[in-house]
Amino acid sequence: MPSTSPRLQKIFIASVCMLLLGLLPSSCLADTHKYTYELVGTRNASTTYRLTVSVTDTLYEYYRSQDHNLYSYDFSKFVTPDALKPVADDLWSIYSNEEDFANGVLMIVHQIPYVESDPQKYPVETIVENEGDCDLYSIIAASIMKAGGLDVVLLLLEYHDHMMVGVHLPESPKYAQTQAYFYEYEEKKYYVAETTGGNWKTGWRVGECHESLQNAPAKIIPLENYERSAPGQVSSSYIIPASSSIFMSLSTNFAVFQNNVEIRGLLSPSMAGETVTLYVSSLGSPLTMLATVVTDSNGQYCYTWYSPPGGIHSVRAHWSGDDEYSGADSSIFRLVVVPTEYLMVGVTLIFFSVILLVVTLATRGRTAENLADFSDYPQDF
Repeated sequence: MPSTSPRLQKIFIASVCMLLLGLLPSSCLADTHKYTYELVGTRNASTTYRLTVSVTDTLYEYYRSQDHNLYSYDFSKFVTPDALKPVADDLWSIYSNEEDFANGVLMIVHQIPYVESDPQKYPVETIVENEGDCDLYSIIAASIMKAGGLDVVLLLLEYHDHMMVGVHLPESPKYAQTQAYFYEYEEKKYYVAETTGGNWKTGWRVGECHESLQNAPAKIIPLENYERSAPGQVSSSYIIPASSSIFMSLSTNFAVFQNNVEIRGLLSPSMAGETVTLYVSSLGSPLTMLATVVTDSNGQYCYTWYSPPGGIHSVRAHWSGDDEYSGADSSIFRLVVVPTEYLMVGVTLIFFSVILLVVTLATRGRTAENLADFSDYPQDF
């Protein structure tokens, strides 16, 4: 009688599990996270602005799935200028010099509630969770300032268990209400930017800090290992952005290894030339960027995924938004890719199962005939 090895049985069971998981329905993501921050034109001006920053759930999940381990003061790995560039662009639309710009950044982080946090986080995480402490504030501030073209460093005051930002300015801060404090690094003056503060209107300005921190020893951390390019960005606007939607579909939900899968979709409202980011995650792996595509004149996009690896993949599309529309995420679609080895094993198992069935039926039929013949013999004993 034909039999299968334990290895073949395991592969067959794994294949069945993959198919069953692939039958699970697609899921939808939560709404976009929106937060509004108050700003004034300059520190001594009366004109106020309301800046709305929107973050999609996919972008939030992407950064949550990234490496959060901190190695040897490498705080700069959490600085993400590209992801927050829309915020910097909007700040430059109301400020005309680097000091005002930096003070505008401080106004934003001073409005995030203070909660002590042990693990390091990326700025997108802190914005969505709407809480942080000195190092998380400093990482957000450094990200926006770096995105705005400012020369910044991180200032780690280990004795005080505190962090600030150092900002290089072409001249001494003119809005500082005290002596302007700074640290020298590579023959440049980096003025302190205290990111903690409970009142954004009367909070610390560039050059100011608590008297206990004035001239305190600090480890200067240059931004050498910051994130050069982000898979997506937050959206930022001085108006309340309208909602948008993005749709996606797969050419198939089941594929064999080395088969291509086509991903199509539509952005609503229809806009041409918009960048759509496709993300993928597999079981037990973090969310990663698959590709970026650009919408056509009808707001449609298309991408061919050549020979996706075997496994169960979750695929989604993401649009970051702009100054009129908040970003959007598509539903999550599952794609089951069966490796060639699994397919061959499945065919082999089916073949042997058919043979086993035929042999079993034939054996039962012959046994029945033998019993019938035996009953015809005289019963002399």
